Amino acid sequence: MNRYAIGLDYGTNSVRALLVDTISGEEIADAVYAYEHGVKGVILANNPNLARQHPNDYLIGAVKTIRQVLSTAREKLKDFNSDQVIGVGVDTTGSTPMPVDEKGRSLVEHECFKDDLDAMVWLWKDHTSIDEAAEITALATQMRPQYLTKCGGVYSSEWFFSKILHCSRVAPRVFDAAYLWVEIADWIPAVLTGTEHPDRLTVGICAAGHKGMYNESWGGYPDVEFLGKLDPRLADLRSRLRTKAYSIKQKVGGISKEWADKTGLKEGTPVAVGAFDAHLGAVGCGIEEGTLVKIIGTSTCDITVVSNQRHLPDIPGLCGIVNDSVLPGFYGLEAGQSAVGDIFNWFVDYIEPAKGKLSHRLMDEEAAKLAAGESGLLALDWNNGNRTILVDQRLTGVLLGQTLYTSPVEIYRALVEATAYGALTIINRFEEYGVKINQVVNCGGISEKSPLTMQIYADVTGRPMKVSRSAQTCALGAAIAGAVAAGKPAGGYDNFADAQKAMTGLKPNIYVPDPKAAEVYKKLYSLYKQLHDAFGTKEYNGNLYNVMKDLITIRNQNRK
Repeated sequence: MNRYAIGLDYGTNSVRALLVDTISGEEIADAVYAYEHGVKGVILANNPNLARQHPNDYLIGAVKTIRQVLSTAREKLKDFNSDQVIGVGVDTTGSTPMPVDEKGRSLVEHECFKDDLDAMVWLWKDHTSIDEAAEITALATQMRPQYLTKCGGVYSSEWFFSKILHCSRVAPRVFDAAYLWVEIADWIPAVLTGTEHPDRLTVGICAAGHKGMYNESWGGYPDVEFLGKLDPRLADLRSRLRTKAYSIKQKVGGISKEWADKTGLKEGTPVAVGAFDAHLGAVGCGIEEGTLVKIIGTSTCDITVVSNQRHLPDIPGLCGIVNDSVLPGFYGLEAGQSAVGDIFNWFVDYIEPAKGKLSHRLMDEEAAKLAAGESGLLALDWNNGNRTILVDQRLTGVLLGQTLYTSPVEIYRALVEATAYGALTIINRFEEYGVKINQVVNCGGISEKSPLTMQIYADVTGRPMKVSRSAQTCALGAAIAGAVAAGKPAGGYDNFADAQKAMTGLKPNIYVPDPKAAEVYKKLYSLYKQLHDAFGTKEYNGNLYNVMKDLITIRNQNRK
């Protein structure tokens, strides 16, 4: 009898459920639920740094999408029934924490907090805690430097403790009412299994390690003395945080009767420990040592793994080096860019060049007709700050080289090129510290829909760009985790290597670097690095006099 697993992929704007055949890897059915609250699921305010979500959107989305994939499977497969689903996995955005009460319920379930933005989910892209992040970095540098060594040397405003500390200052009523703060990567699996009570909660090493400064070598989360220096109330919270974090090979529990009734799944169906979308997207791409997986969406996450039997140096600027955070037995290394698709969306949908007549598809087609360097433009990909390697959310975008004849299509291509330069900067940082990148596998909507972007990435990085066979790699990786959590006796797998071999693959089309374009991009990247270091580092003391002139020279050499 065929066996199936479900992956739930909680993104920025929607949740997707994917039902996968665990033997063949065939994706039987998927369903998407767009979050109802806010603008495309994101609740905004008068502060450009604020981004929140409503927890009910996650729960309604789970019910609707799981029921839909089960219904579709029954229509497509004659003998299908929900008892054949052997496991469920969950991935989410992150760091996306939420304050909960003493029973593990969201504070918005309480009448007094139902419309309070600070009592809702603090989405990954919420950057209201920039000052708190700087404060945490400064105190750790002085008092606990080891805390920063595994997260790139700088603590980010996107992460767990920055957001909690900010809440304590701007919304003390919410902070005082919160018994605990929980990443939604941990909360959703807990709700599905009825284990959300703080005493029963299972936390994943992915979220805790990459965003919460958790490391077993110093006893888990940051110690009471350190947190107390930031705020005595954080020291009190520390006693309620879980003492142990687990990898995705573990299960949180089984689907509760309540959620079996809601979804149609069998009660007791194993649910794997949750993780972030990028990390499970890497699993869904078949990640192994030597492979860099780029999950390209509104932002990017770049994931690679290194055997935990190797000595691995601390790498400045990364979002974390965490044992077991991607695959058991490997260090998970995370980097990324704070905006990629969001930059393209900003230009096409917000700036609306050519009075909105140029869609993403048309921009791609027209920009592909330009040669590398032809526009004379150079941009920095920092419209939403820099995640790696500078870890500075106060940085902003730059567009250099415009003339009175610069066209929207030229600007669009320059923005794509800027994100490619950011991608190369990340690859270079890995390799500077001995982490060799032998191949790059891409996934996400942009890798599927934009040949222009993939070709430019190949030309700029000098590496072939491969694309995951699945268009839903995060959900697929979550389903793989569900299959491993179920175990071999139940029809699943006892390790990730076997599960990935059966359930993942690559598309046949590979984007190969064009030698002529690659040579041009080497020159442009050197100019990008000048701007990167000048605007992004305190140490730079050079002169930018040459940049505009060199751009004109490159433009003139490459004009058709």
